[in-house]
Amino acid sequence: MHTGKRAPRGRARFAAPFIAVTAALALLLGVPATGAFAAEAPKTAEGESYSVGTDTTFAPFEFRQDGELVGIDMDLINAIAEEEGFSVDIRSLGFDAALQALQSNQVDGVIAGMSITEERRKVFDFSDPYFESGIQMAVAESNNDVSGYEDLAGQRVAVKTGTEGQTFAESIKDQYGFTVVAFAQSAQMYDDVKSGGSVAVFDDYPVLAYGVASGNGLKTVTEKEAGSSYGFAVNKGTSPELLEAFNSGLAELKASGEYDEILDRYLEAGAKDSSFWSLLTENIPAFAKGMGLTLLATALSLVFALILGVLFGFFKVSSNVILRGIATTYVSIFRGTPVLVQAFFFYFGLPQLIGQPVDVLTAGVLTLSLNAGAYMTEIVRGGIQSVDPGQMEAARSLGLGYGKTMQKVIIPQAVKIMTPSFINQFVITLKDTSLLAVIGFAELTYQAQQIYAVNFRTAEVLLIVGALYFIVITLLTKLADVLDKRFNK
Repeated sequence: MHTGKRAPRGRARFAAPFIAVTAALALLLGVPATGAFAAEAPKTAEGESYSVGTDTTFAPFEFRQDGELVGIDMDLINAIAEEEGFSVDIRSLGFDAALQALQSNQVDGVIAGMSITEERRKVFDFSDPYFESGIQMAVAESNNDVSGYEDLAGQRVAVKTGTEGQTFAESIKDQYGFTVVAFAQSAQMYDDVKSGGSVAVFDDYPVLAYGVASGNGLKTVTEKEAGSSYGFAVNKGTSPELLEAFNSGLAELKASGEYDEILDRYLEAGAKDSSFWSLLTENIPAFAKGMGLTLLATALSLVFALILGVLFGFFKVSSNVILRGIATTYVSIFRGTPVLVQAFFFYFGLPQLIGQPVDVLTAGVLTLSLNAGAYMTEIVRGGIQSVDPGQMEAARSLGLGYGKTMQKVIIPQAVKIMTPSFINQFVITLKDTSLLAVIGFAELTYQAQQIYAVNFRTAEVLLIVGALYFIVITLLTKLADVLDKRFNK
């Protein structure tokens, strides 16, 4: 790893002292502060802190090892930051989510094995290339029928969304008569080939080589095709000082030989073999962290959802047409749109509307709270309306007001009716936290993705995660049943 502090380099960092001296001389000599003397110091990256988005599963460029995010991209950006005197906050989001985060100004830059293309240059400014890519095709180890592109006619091939492999596959699919299906992660498309869903995969050669060396069950069958270069990206017209610092630091790393050391460290590597027990024990910290965040997001979401459900539930049964309209609109919106769309909106769309970043936990809790609150609204409405109307009439005939009747007669009966549905909604909300992995929330499913992205043992990792969800949900359901019997029976 890159260690040892070095003195920052680069001409830009000497500009501020030079201009300060010349300005002072101008004052002493009575020279008007115009021209060169009036120039303002250009902004530099030194001393600044930047947030950088990256992929979650793109070994050997970024992946998790012993809980830490490592890889070629990670070592490069950290070494360049140290060289140029700035700091970085790495946010592991996934490739598509990282680009959306950059465009919504949630991050300052993206380094994720991102190919420099003319289409992307219209939206982003790129650094100097830091890696020359290339594409290879691979098939399952047991497949001896496909040895070249001409064998793909009528078949399906897998690619990863947004990669050079997808671009290349799309460019030749008509020529060779195959169809393309895109996946969000490398491990997913490899599994699709191994399971027979697709006959081949196109991927960046270093990523594919790492997977083969790690025992992903594939073999390469073609020579490397020329590909694009990888670059560090910022939004167009923004952060020129960050790009300048990246380019300067990259040049220094290449001159010192550290760049070659970083590449050699990962390009020939592969994930170590381990038993199922080792797979479980070595990743206990990651599973524990994921489960902790899952329960935190669930608890916060359920508290707010319950408040929203009770409030809008009473609105739904109100005699006031405006209150009923508000509640109906709320329920229609959040029950009528997918949870994933809501999560993307609150994490990527909302910051653009309010001009402020929204952290991933806040976006996740907003999503789950508002979604679950809409369903709880209908539970409350249904519970209240399921109480025999005669109960209200009897209470009112005895002289009780509407408020007292609701408090003493209707609500106690409605709560008993609503409790099973509430318990069911609690379970649904806990499971829905897994959807937040798409915006980089490090809950249990996200942690699983990080693990099998490195060792490609998808089935075993998902079996462990499924067992953890089953145990926790069973225990919470039993606890809810006990409380239900204790207070409602």
